[in-house]
Amino acid sequence: MDDAYVMGDPDGLSPLRAEIRDAVARELHAQFALRADRLELADLPEVAYQITRRVDEVLSARPAATPRRTSADR
Repeated sequence: MDDAYVMGDPDGLSPLRAEIRDAVARELHAQFALRADRLELADLPEVAYQITRRVDEVLSARPAATPRRTSADR
């Protein structure tokens, strides 16, 4: 069972997944607005690139996870 569900998050997503979902939704909204609510097939690579940049911003803004120690580190 997903931890987000156990913690009572209504959409069942972890905080990171919710941030990524929101970033994707914001970028798609912006791309539709820029293109007068129409996406042509030729536009998809640029839209995908912009979405990837938004997701990268979300991931870059989060604190880095602490690295796990292995037996070689001891």
